[in-house]
Parts: sequence; structure tokens; C-alpha cells
Amino acid sequence: MKNFIITLVFAFVTTTFYAQGAFDKYDGQDDVTSVIVNKKMFDLMSKVKVDASDKEMQQYISLIKKLDYLKVFTTKNPKVEADMKASADKYVKTAGLEELMRVNDSGRNVKILVKSGASDSQVKELLMFIDGAKNEETVLLSLTGNFDINEISVLTDKMQLPGGTDLKKASKSRK
Repeated sequence: MKNFIITLVFAFVTTTFYAQGAFDKYDGQDDVTSVIVNKKMFDLMSKVKVDASDKEMQQYISLIKKLDYLKVFTTKNPKVEADMKASADKYVKTAGLEELMRVNDSGRNVKILVKSGASDSQVKELLMFIDGAKNEETVLLSLTGNFDINEISVLTDKMQLPGGTDLKKASKSRK
């Protein structure tokens, strides 16, 4: 019994470490553009003074207080694209994500998956993978925190994220 418990604890610990670093190998790689925003930066951004009449900016500040990490990796390199796809597929199988939306449009495949929070609209993790069509970038986006899916459109507007229009569609479909 003791060995079973130790094995179980080890499995959970390695899954947690894997979740933190599943896509970190793309950071700093040639042919990969990466944007990584951590909790400290979100905390600093949330301290910006905003005009009380600017409701959209207030929503944005409210959302970024709930975020932990944002990681976005983009590439046009076919080898890196294939590796990103394999990493995303492997991560989806082990992370307990559920598909929120899938779009196939002119060779461009978009998958948006989430790990739900306390309610249907609450999200702990959002993963978006856009398999680039000819001459388009492949995008891997990971967002963690404890936020409402309906707030995502504010984030995509303010941060101009790749795949932002697809995220807006996903947030509207979940309402």
C-alpha cells in the first residue's frame, strides 16, 4: 500500500512539473517567436490607474488580476510546427483538457481546449493550437489562471494575441 501511495504522489508531481514546462522548450529556439508573461507581470499591469469611465479597461484590469501565465509560441518552420503539434497533442492527453471549439478553414486548423474551473464558464487553463495553412504561422498559446471564458475577448483586444479572433468566437460560444 505504501508503494502505491508513493507511486500515486510521484505521478501527480511529475504531471504538475510537466504542465509548467510542457512548451518551454520552444522559448529561445531559432525560428520561434515567443511571448511569455508571468504572474508578476500581470500583477504589475493590474496596478495601472484607469479612468473610472473606461469600462473596457476596467474589465481588462479585472481579468489580468486572475491570470498566472501566458505563453505564446509562433513559427513557420515545418519541423518546429510538427514538433509543436506533437507536444500539444501529448499535453492534451495528459492534462485533462476538454475541447471547447475546433475550426477547419482552408487548411487552417484551430483547436481550443480548456480545463474547467468551479463553473461552466470558469477556466483554469486554456490551450489554443492553430495549425498554420500554407505560408501562415503555427500558433501555440497557453493561458493559465482562474478566469471567466467570457472575459477573453477583452484580453485579445488589448494584447493583440495571435488567434484572437478565434478566441473571441470560443468565448461567445460558451456563454
